[in-house]
Amino acid sequence: MIKRHEVEQQNIREELNKKRTQKEMEHTMLIRHDESTRELEYRQLHTLQKLRMDLIRLQHQTELENQLEYNKRRERELHQKHVMELRQQPKNLKAMEMQIKEQFQDTCKVQTKQYKALKNHQLEVTPKNEHKTILKTLKDEQTRKLAILAEQYEQSINEMMASQALRLDEAQEAECQALRLQLQQEMELLNAYQSKIKMQTEAQHERELQKLEQRVSLRRAHLEQKIEEELAALQKERSERIKILLERQEWETETFDMESLRMGFGNLVTLDFPKEDYR
Repeated sequence: MIKRHEVEQQNIREELNKKRTQKEMEHTMLIRHDESTRELEYRQLHTLQKLRMDLIRLQHQTELENQLEYNKRRERELHQKHVMELRQQPKNLKAMEMQIKEQFQDTCKVQTKQYKALKNHQLEVTPKNEHKTILKTLKDEQTRKLAILAEQYEQSINEMMASQALRLDEAQEAECQALRLQLQQEMELLNAYQSKIKMQTEAQHERELQKLEQRVSLRRAHLEQKIEEELAALQKERSERIKILLERQEWETETFDMESLRMGFGNLVTLDFPKEDYR
């Protein structure tokens, strides 16, 4: 009976130790799996965020290049427009010059008609012997007025050309300044928009990282709690099974002793075996 008890104790000790070893190996595998999963999750998040930032940088670079190309095209179109205006200017000036010339010719015709009317009137009211003097005086006056008209015509032409060239230069310079201001504002808006997108993406990455850290931490806490609970349950099972075994063996020993006494073996020395505390 003692030998059987020793074998039972040895067997239960080996069984429980093996079960604990298997459970510890299982826990080690669970921890390694959790750590590998965590490493893969962080690596995946890092790869995803890096790819997203690379795409954003590429998009922003493309937008910037497109904006610069757009700026060059607008400046080139404005320059071509100004060149066409300069080429068109002589035609416009020629038309305005012809208009002034027509006005001058009309004025000359009016002056000539007035001269003829004045000459006829003077000849009618003046004695015949003074006609020659009157004609000379009227002729000189007409020549003087026509010279004044010619001088005014030349002056009008020069002022018109200078004014038109000045207005054209001022208008073109104003258009250049307005275009530069517009393009600068568009570039500032693009930079502000890109900065906003970058900041929002960085904030999103920070939230994703915090969310992953919380998920990993919570999963690890649940795993550790599960391991602790399983170890506690295993220890409780160990204690209960050892207790039940020892109680049964003690009962068997006491029953054996009582039966021995009943059968007259009271003078025999009771053999006892040491009991280990397996709890």
